[in-house]
Amino acid sequence: MVLENSVISSTPPHEWHLYPLTDLSYRCFHENKKRDETIENMNGTERVEMQEDNTPLIKLSNVWKTYQMGEIEFDALKNVDLDIYSGEFVVILGPSGSGKSTMMNLIGCLDVPSKGIIRLDNQDISTLKESNLAQIRGQSIGFIFQQFNLIPTLNSLENVMLPLEFQEVDPDIAKKRGKELLEIVGLGDKLTNLPSQLSGGQRQRVAIARSLAIDPPIILADEPTGNLDSKTGTYILEFLNEMHQKENKTIIIVTHDTEPVQYADKIVYIRDGQIEKIEYKNKMEN
Repeated sequence: MVLENSVISSTPPHEWHLYPLTDLSYRCFHENKKRDETIENMNGTERVEMQEDNTPLIKLSNVWKTYQMGEIEFDALKNVDLDIYSGEFVVILGPSGSGKSTMMNLIGCLDVPSKGIIRLDNQDISTLKESNLAQIRGQSIGFIFQQFNLIPTLNSLENVMLPLEFQEVDPDIAKKRGKELLEIVGLGDKLTNLPSQLSGGQRQRVAIARSLAIDPPIILADEPTGNLDSKTGTYILEFLNEMHQKENKTIIIVTHDTEPVQYADKIVYIRDGQIEKIEYKNKMEN
């Protein structure tokens, strides 16, 4: 299917092949960062890898998040228990103010809980320092945001290369990886375009390419279709589903929109800071 005047490549999503770093790039990339074993200077933290047993990749146990608003305490999350397994496509669904963004921040190592334990790859991250959380984010989680969060003064290629530069990857390898990813999402002819020169759908595809730069096992998307028209949004969701099915990526979408539900293995319904129910395809667990 080709959309008229589409901002998406005419290549159908099932042909948008996502592939890892080339052999040379992969070897240099991982040798450069010493990521095959323990990451240095992380106080025991390691890059998250795919779990091959039945251990949850992400586990929230009795998690609370409380914010102080003057003299008032507000519980954004209350007694949350959630297991997410490697390779799952999970949609966290709830209205505005339900606590889903707070949950995203905790799962994405952008914040820590007030109470409870969060385990990532069986490692307690609940009390890690920000420097350690930043290293985990930089090496294990790819983020896609509703507002795209592209640097306006950087072109498409430079935006995609940014996570690799933060990881001190060789510039030539980073450039090659960036070009490969932009080709994958159908923007091989937009390498030098600034975000202001791209449509909303194109900016989101640059953001997706950036999220894949480090080849993370986890992709965390916050309202990824919120600023897109319905047709473009569907294409973005189909591409995320391709990553899930072909690359066994763990996809977590946080949204108020029911459209992503059709792709999910697990739907987590959240309201007033608590999980109401969890639905597994045709089964429901209250």
